[in-house]
Amino acid sequence: MTARHTRLAVVAAGLAVASAGVSACASAQVNISRAPNAGESKLANIRQLTTTGTQAEAYWSPDGSWITFQSTRDGHACDQQFVMRPDGSAMKRVSNGEGKTTCGWIFPGNGKLFFSSTHGVAAACPARPDPSKGYTWGLDRFDFYTANLDGTDLRRITNYGTYTAEGILSPDGKRIVFTSLKDGDLDIYTMNVDGTDVKRLTTTVGYDGGPWWSPDGKLIVYRSHHPSNAEELKEYQDLLKQNLVRPNKVELFVMNADGSNQRQLTRLGGANFGPSWTPDGKQIVFASNHKNPVGRAAQNFDLFLIGLDGTGLTQITHDEQFDGFPMFSPDGKKLIWAASRFATGERDVNIFVADWRP
Repeated sequence: MTARHTRLAVVAAGLAVASAGVSACASAQVNISRAPNAGESKLANIRQLTTTGTQAEAYWSPDGSWITFQSTRDGHACDQQFVMRPDGSAMKRVSNGEGKTTCGWIFPGNGKLFFSSTHGVAAACPARPDPSKGYTWGLDRFDFYTANLDGTDLRRITNYGTYTAEGILSPDGKRIVFTSLKDGDLDIYTMNVDGTDVKRLTTTVGYDGGPWWSPDGKLIVYRSHHPSNAEELKEYQDLLKQNLVRPNKVELFVMNADGSNQRQLTRLGGANFGPSWTPDGKQIVFASNHKNPVGRAAQNFDLFLIGLDGTGLTQITHDEQFDGFPMFSPDGKKLIWAASRFATGERDVNIFVADWRP
């Protein structure tokens, strides 16, 4: 989860009915061709797959035949989990329509997925953060659940009753890396896919989140901000007591899969988040507002590539609004991301897929 400001706050708020199962009325297919903006030379054949509501965290299944994402479409007050085919067809809701969900991931074989949800705490959407406190994310009481792709057999696999989300499946399909507040700080953990054998990887005070395995499973990239002075530490801990975090300053870090050798990757300033990997494991793709990190301009996030040694920073998208949550398809031929370009509503963020030009 999971670095967004104004337009980005729309996503965070959405990351913010029905019984368990698929939505009774599946959304109509959308697949609109869009031209790349000037400077977007690495993107071709862009297609817009959604047109209404707030969408985010769209991730490929291991074989590239399905996409899972969270959305407020179909009148939902906060995000529910959906799946669709890469062309936007066969779209259906998987979560039960209660609470708020985030961070879905499909298991190998396409029979099941996991995601985080607050419905075990309350059927209603969690309250949004108080705007008088400035831009913050609410650390809602998520826990992990698994379900079949048709929404049946919903099962809870963690029971911490506090923020436990931002989960990504390991390449071998055996473990989940995630962020949790369960030990009093926002740290990164791994566990088996059934919720057992939990191991804590980060211990430095501050926000560690958005973890993502490298394609070979040996490394994990993540976003982080560790307070550097007493004033920052007090603000961070005061907000944490209110189940809030202020993500306006986060840089990317990399560590070994066992938590060793933690090192900082970016020193760009602003908010750098949503990192994932190129299929060859040599570069990180992420969203950043480092060019305009303050004021109204802070909503302008674009996608970037950077090498594992911190060199070769390359801008991918060029748009005045929000681009984030990038992920390459398993074969490396396509890129999926969420963006507010072509939005018809003030709060709309939609899913886009493009052919990738190396």
